[in-house]
Amino acid sequence: MSLELIVDVRPNGVWLALLREGKLIELHEERGNSDFAVGDIYLGKIRRLSPSLNAAFVDVGYDRDAFLHYLDLGSNFNSLNKYTKEVIRGKQSVSSLQYFKLEAELEKDGKIDNLLSSSQFVLVQVAKEPISSKGPRLSSEITLAGRYIVLAPFSSKISVSQKIRSHEEKKRLKEVMEGLLPKNFGAIIRTVAENKTAEDIQQDLAQLLEKWDSIYKNLKGSNSPKRILGEINTTSSILRDLLNADFSNVHVNSSELFEEISAYVQQIAPGKNSIVKLYDGRIPIFERYGINKQIKVLFGKKVPMPSGGYLIIEHTEAMHVIDVNSGNRKGSDGQESNALATNVEAAEEIARILQLRDMGGIICIDFIDMHDRENNRILYDKIKLFMKNDRAKHNIIPPSKFGVVEITRQRVREVTEIETNESCPTCNGSGEIQASILYAEEIENNLGYMIQDRGIKDVSLQVHPYLEGYFKKGGLFRSMQWKWFFKFKTWIPITPNTAFHILEYKFVDKKQEIITV
Repeated sequence: MSLELIVDVRPNGVWLALLREGKLIELHEERGNSDFAVGDIYLGKIRRLSPSLNAAFVDVGYDRDAFLHYLDLGSNFNSLNKYTKEVIRGKQSVSSLQYFKLEAELEKDGKIDNLLSSSQFVLVQVAKEPISSKGPRLSSEITLAGRYIVLAPFSSKISVSQKIRSHEEKKRLKEVMEGLLPKNFGAIIRTVAENKTAEDIQQDLAQLLEKWDSIYKNLKGSNSPKRILGEINTTSSILRDLLNADFSNVHVNSSELFEEISAYVQQIAPGKNSIVKLYDGRIPIFERYGINKQIKVLFGKKVPMPSGGYLIIEHTEAMHVIDVNSGNRKGSDGQESNALATNVEAAEEIARILQLRDMGGIICIDFIDMHDRENNRILYDKIKLFMKNDRAKHNIIPPSKFGVVEITRQRVREVTEIETNESCPTCNGSGEIQASILYAEEIENNLGYMIQDRGIKDVSLQVHPYLEGYFKKGGLFRSMQWKWFFKFKTWIPITPNTAFHILEYKFVDKKQEIITV
C-alpha cells in the first residue's frame, strides 16, 4: 500500500492531496488564517452558563461563542484550573509539574454551574472546528500530540494503542514510558511507536515538553481571549500521523515549503527526508498526478463507478444520503450476484468518498436490495474492511431489511464541498452542465455497455467537431479513438455534426439509426 502526498502551493493558500495507490483519499485546503483548528489551545472567558444543557458558552475570539460541555471538562479539570490561575497570577514559577499538588478528580455526574462562573478564565482546546452557524466545540482535557505519544498533563495514566497486538511489546512500551515520564504527566502510546527505541520515544517526549513550556510562557500574565498554542499545519499533521514505511513520496511545487517539509521529515523520521521531492514541471502539479480529474469525478452529485454503476449523493441539514444504482452494469450470474458485486464496489467507493469529503454525522446508504441474508453479511463485512483505514471515529449498523446501511462518522470540521458543475457553453452561463471532463468517461462507459453487454459491434459516434478533434488528438495508437479500439476490439468511427451543441453526442448503427443506451 503506497501513500503519496501532493502539495500544491497557490497564491490563496495550500492544497494537499493524499493518494493511496494513485487514488485520492484525502483533500485539504490550508489557508493563511488557520485559527480555531482542531488541537489549538486558547485561554477563554466564560460568557454564560446553561444549566439545562450542563454546559458553558465560552469566548475564545470567534464571532460566535464556543461550546463547552461538563463531560468535556475532563477528570483533571480542577488541577488544570488551579494551574491556569497560578500561572496567570505569577504564583507558578516553573512549567514543570514536579512539585504541583494535584486536585481531586471531577465527578462524572456533577453540575457545571457549581464549578464555573461567568467571566471566569478557562484553558481550553478546540475539539471540533466551527461548522455552519455553530462556533467551535471545546474540551478542557488538554493533550499534546506527538509522533509516538500523546502527552496528558495532570495525569499519571499510561495507555497503549489497541492496534498494537503484542502483549510483550505493550509491556515494553509501558515500562519505557514509566521510566521517561515526569511526575504528574500521563501518556497515550500511539500505534507508530511499535518497535521504536527508548531514544526515539524520549526525543518525541522532549519536543512535547517544550510545547508544554511554551504554553506556560504564553499563559503568564495573559488576558482572554488569546490563542496560547497553535496546532502544527495540516501538512506536518498528516506526515506526523501517517509517515511510515508505506509513505513513498511527498511532492511539493514550492522550494520554500520543500525546505520546511524536508526539515520536518528529517526531525520526525531521520534519514527519510529523501522521500520529499521538489516538483518543477510545466504542467500544474495537480494535473500531473491526475488529481483534478478525480476531484471533478468524486465531488459531484453523481459519482460514476468503473463497472458502469453510479452513486447519487445528497446533503441535507440532518444527514447525508447516498443511493447506489447499478446503471448499465450487467452481470452474467443473475440479479442477486450482480447486486452483490455492485454493492461491494459501491461500499469501497463510499468509504473513500466519506474520508475524502470529510462527511460526518449520520450517513444513510440505500444499497441495491439483496434477498440472501448471507450476501448482506458479506456486504457488512466489506464495509467494515473498507472503513478500517478511516481515521475518524465511526459506527456502522448492519443492512436493514430494506437494504439501508446507517453510518455515524465523527464530524470535526466543515464538510469539504467543491463545485464541479460548469457554466453551459451553449446558453452562456444561464444554465449548468456536469463537469465536461466526465463526458469522455460517460461515452466510454456507454460504448462498453453496447459492445460488451449488448453485443452491438457496428457502432459509430456522432459528436460536435470540437469533441471529434479531442477524441482523435494524438494520432496513431495514442488518441482516445485508438484507446477504445484496443479496449473493445472494434473500430469506432467518429463523425462530426455541426448541428450538435458542444457536448451533444449520439450513437448510430450501420444503418445510421440512433442506438438508445
